[in-house]
Amino acid sequence: MMEETASFSKSDAKECVDDLTQISLRPISLSDLDDVMVWTSDEKVAKYCTWEPYTNKEDGVDFIQNIASKSLWFRAICLRDRAIGCIDFWLCSDRCRNKSAELGYAMSSRYWGKGIATLVVKQVVEAAFKEFPYLERLEAQVDVENVASQRVLEKAGFQKEGVLRKYLFIKGKSRDMVMFSILSSEVQI
Repeated sequence: MMEETASFSKSDAKECVDDLTQISLRPISLSDLDDVMVWTSDEKVAKYCTWEPYTNKEDGVDFIQNIASKSLWFRAICLRDRAIGCIDFWLCSDRCRNKSAELGYAMSSRYWGKGIATLVVKQVVEAAFKEFPYLERLEAQVDVENVASQRVLEKAGFQKEGVLRKYLFIKGKSRDMVMFSILSSEVQI
């Protein structure tokens, strides 16, 4: 099945630009493993993530069964019901910030630049504030070099708050992160 997943053609990627109604969000499951391995093993996808590209299916199983379940809300980003990425949010760990959640997302590089990420981020913002009405703030931290992801957040209504210098130590290097946020009072639900 992995070979079948990897056989998405350029016309498949083009189709999603023409018809974003083919994009959906749903819970992830072990049946998505082959699709998940396509984008979690992609060095371009992992570049700005905390994880290294996956090299075996055990990593993918762990991701689906354990890592995804730690989120407050986690969904597969699907094109025609095939998992091409994921999006989630989790509560900020500081008890003084219990009305805030942090957003994260990753998507197969073959679907970048097609409006999919912006579409799903907008959908998740609505879901976050509707399903968890106690939330007042949804935030996202983006590597300062990841300009495309910063643009996605801006298009989805997030405000850039500033640069957190040397904020995270990832893959052996201290990284500057750009903080974005959107408040419940800024969203029409």
